[in-house]
Amino acid sequence: MTPRELVKELDRYIIGQPKAKKAVAIALRNRWRRQRVDLNLRDEISPKNIIMIGPTGVGKTEIARRLAKLARAPFIKVEASKFTEVGYVGRDVESMVRDLVEVAIKIVQEEETEAVRTKAVDRAEERLLDLLLPSRKSTTDEVAADGGQSSTREKLRKLLKEGHMDDKEVEIETQSSGGPMMEVFSNSGMEEMGINIKDSFSHLFPKKTQRRRVTIPEAREILVEQECQDMVDKEKVVREALDRVQDSGIIFLDEIDKVTGRQASSGGPDVSREGVQRDLLPIVEGSTVNTKHGMVKTDHILFIAAGAFHVAKVSDLIPELQGRFPIRVELDNLTQEDFVRILTEPENALTLQYAALMGTEGVTLEFDSDGIDAIAEMSFSVNDRQQNIGARRLHTVMERLLEEVSFQAPEMDGVSIKIDRAYVDNALKDIVEDPRLENYIL
Repeated sequence: MTPRELVKELDRYIIGQPKAKKAVAIALRNRWRRQRVDLNLRDEISPKNIIMIGPTGVGKTEIARRLAKLARAPFIKVEASKFTEVGYVGRDVESMVRDLVEVAIKIVQEEETEAVRTKAVDRAEERLLDLLLPSRKSTTDEVAADGGQSSTREKLRKLLKEGHMDDKEVEIETQSSGGPMMEVFSNSGMEEMGINIKDSFSHLFPKKTQRRRVTIPEAREILVEQECQDMVDKEKVVREALDRVQDSGIIFLDEIDKVTGRQASSGGPDVSREGVQRDLLPIVEGSTVNTKHGMVKTDHILFIAAGAFHVAKVSDLIPELQGRFPIRVELDNLTQEDFVRILTEPENALTLQYAALMGTEGVTLEFDSDGIDAIAEMSFSVNDRQQNIGARRLHTVMERLLEEVSFQAPEMDGVSIKIDRAYVDNALKDIVEDPRLENYIL
């Protein structure tokens, strides 16, 4: 996609913030351009990392997440405040690269599985027919019967396809994990030190094979998954995933303002906030991280940092880290008019979501313009009086507004409800009459 097309796609889901959309669209397009540059120069072109500055709930994370989805790129969101300097107890900064690799492997695994699924379905069907009609060694007397057996197999195939045998059961082999100790290893957190205990000791806990009786539909599903696993080249998946991480991975570093020196001086000991910045620096600049799947170079991973920067400023970050984020975008506070647009324009608008949810119960929700204006007005007003949480306030107001409908919906099949200003005022009248309630409810 061209930058203009990318922004247009982002506009389908995110209201406003044109400067941020433009910046990320250019960054993504530059990746496409880099892949077409002469090989000698390609490695010299580093991504232009971005810092988004703005309060919570204005679209920072959503812009980055949607961008990654459009690019089909491995993407993770991490909170910088969760990291600690090497030597402290907690997550080290390299763990985000290892997490990104796992995301990439899952993406590639799903793509490869989908690519072989049609063939896997055919192979699973043949295995299912073998279970239903076990083959026998042909004798001289039985040679003449081969044609009959083939005919029977085709009849069974037709019955299977038409679902006439779904109530039958067959016995199949399945594999289970090697024991409870494997779960202890997998949850031990040792991956944070680059040691994959689970893999290292997997040979001590081989998978157990067991036989189970299941229905035909269950057996088909299990056999298809087994065939997919057998047909997918796991080494190819890992290679492709590592390439994607290195060439198109995106790491969203949220709360970057929480690791500044200014934040540390606001009270309490500095749990090495500046140390976290210094640990981040080599990864953002470009280094090699050891993962259980192989070495990963971070030189061309795109880093998008974000923070409210209420107390601190971008200039409070260490100069070296500032230099690795050359693009700075300030996002706008959302207005009441923005709230109206958020409720009506995006393809995933909240009003459409709630109407769809209630529609599953046979209840019809109709939002008129006056009702939407009232919801936006209430949300903006609460943000103004309480902590400004941006568009997230719409979620809290909508939940309160439709609480009774959601509760009674199973007994309201066929009912149509019009959400107008009168409905909103009545549903939220307790909060209007006693504004202190909004502290607890909204």
